[in-house]
Amino acid sequence: MLSFLKRLVVGRPLRSDRLGETLLPKKLALPIFASDPLSSVAYATQEILLVLALGGLTYLFLAPWVALAVVVLLAVVVASYRQVVRAYPSGGGSYEVASRNLGRSAGLVVAAALLVDYIMTVAVSVAAGVDNIISAAPALNPHRVSINIFFVVVLTAMNLRGVRESGKTFAWPTYLFIAGVLTLITVGLGRALAGHAPVAESASWAIRPEHAGLTGLALALLSLRAFASGCTALTGVEAISNGVPAFRPPKADNAARTMLAMGLIAITMFAGITALALVAHVRVAGNTCDLAGFPGDCTTEPQRTVIAQLAAAVFGGGSAGFFFILATTALILILAANTAFNGFPLLGAILAQDRYLPRQLHTRGDRLAFSNGIVLLALVAGALIWAYEGSVTKLIQLYILGVFTSFTLSQAGMVRHWNRALVTERDAAVRRGLHRSRAINSLGCAFTGLVLVIVLATKFTHGAYLVVVAVPLLYALMRAVRTHYDRVGAELEPEPGGVVMPSRVHAVVLVSRVHRPTLQALAYARATRPDTLTAVTVAISHDEVEKLEEQWADRRLPVPLTVLDSPYREITDPILDYVNRLRAEGPRDLVVVYIPEYVVGRWWEQLLHNQSALRLKARLLFQRRVMVVSVPWQLDSSSRRQPRERVHAGERDT
Repeated sequence: MLSFLKRLVVGRPLRSDRLGETLLPKKLALPIFASDPLSSVAYATQEILLVLALGGLTYLFLAPWVALAVVVLLAVVVASYRQVVRAYPSGGGSYEVASRNLGRSAGLVVAAALLVDYIMTVAVSVAAGVDNIISAAPALNPHRVSINIFFVVVLTAMNLRGVRESGKTFAWPTYLFIAGVLTLITVGLGRALAGHAPVAESASWAIRPEHAGLTGLALALLSLRAFASGCTALTGVEAISNGVPAFRPPKADNAARTMLAMGLIAITMFAGITALALVAHVRVAGNTCDLAGFPGDCTTEPQRTVIAQLAAAVFGGGSAGFFFILATTALILILAANTAFNGFPLLGAILAQDRYLPRQLHTRGDRLAFSNGIVLLALVAGALIWAYEGSVTKLIQLYILGVFTSFTLSQAGMVRHWNRALVTERDAAVRRGLHRSRAINSLGCAFTGLVLVIVLATKFTHGAYLVVVAVPLLYALMRAVRTHYDRVGAELEPEPGGVVMPSRVHAVVLVSRVHRPTLQALAYARATRPDTLTAVTVAISHDEVEKLEEQWADRRLPVPLTVLDSPYREITDPILDYVNRLRAEGPRDLVVVYIPEYVVGRWWEQLLHNQSALRLKARLLFQRRVMVVSVPWQLDSSSRRQPRERVHAGERDT
């Protein structure tokens, strides 16, 4: 049944030599790697307005300037990462750039920041998508967390089926969302130019300011905080640079073109939504009860999102266009988490290959996806959604800090990369191109570094301090993992003289009673021709020991039986003491312990057998110069499972 359910969810396993078939054309790579920055335009404008609303309606005049700053920053970052894609087509993106040019420590800081931000991408994207679903159906609000978790599970299942297959599923919602938003902007701004501007349902509402009469430094801080919140439009921009190996050849060129298309579409949609929101006089507030004129119960009923209000103003509330915009927005926001479901496992696999994370993250699953990374991401993101009750307002404060950390270090690394290239390059035309690339990355480094400071200063006390703590902890964890792997590797390195043969081999067969598994273990141990061979039993019951000795004598078994006394009815310690006495006979002696075990076919049967053997093996594995050999005996229940096992012999665990 478990195997059937796995095949139903994940699909049949793919051969390793079919990896090339999973490479992506640009039309599929765009929705897979760029759905996050494309979808973030659905809430980036809203985040700007929410912050400016803290001062009341007076400060909404700052919104166009804040949005313009976000657009300029997005253009600079896209141009900068196009240089990364062409210079480092092997993937790894910011991590590889920082590691090669700024050192391993900088690379690990980037990796830690990106891993944290990928987790936040899943949590925020799914929560924002559910927000739009609730805007269309407010009755679902009490079930917000459950709906969030459900969509995380669905995304996990789709990504476990493989990158290409999930891309086909996610492509059409992305393109429908783009078409819907561009239509919304065109129709809405067209009506405004014709003198019939759309009016939002909240246009007549007032906002009770939390901070009135802001001037000077306070006003500047409010503007910077609004800008920092609007920078959520840049999340996921680097995912294409991490996923270059997933593109069809020529990989770097196709990735660069996809990134350019993503930048142009995202800028157009973000600018259009912001302009339309200002034209329609949209009003939103962090606390619904701060909206004077809100028609419902502000303590229980949620306010509609900005894009929902625009759709209602342009197409009419309850119209087909309204529900189309909300449906595609909710879908693309939820599917935007797919950017993280591709970026996190890829980065995790690279880090695992470099021995900074467990090697299991580098293993591909049945569908040639890095399934362990996918499952890990889903578990952590689901826990965050549960902890923060699926609230975008709470989760957004932990967002984008990691993005700009990786942006800044990556661009600084690219500047050093071009500096090194200029030292050796003599061709004048090539040098002009290198100077141009260095200028782009220098500008990107300066911009993103400044934004990093702004984001840290404006969001630190609102929850971003948790990310500031999480990134160093993750950095320390990766360092510890690498130290462990290095230490183990050094210990496993063979000595110059080769392996020293043991002086003697002492074989010990554990016996509970005379039955087929015991006789098989004795026969196998004798076949290995050890120097000494002893059968050992522990005297828990005097009557059972006498019966065992009688059976041993009746069968005339050619192996001496040693009985170990156990006055406290404990099995493990007497055997360990006996094994240690054998080891003490010679520093180069080897002790081999043979343990007969039952092989059963049902999970509940396993609970009834082999429990003492499991405890003993766990203790023996820590003894030097001791080998543990399991001698299996297949019961009938295991034999009945063999045909099914042969069918699935080639399957591996996800």
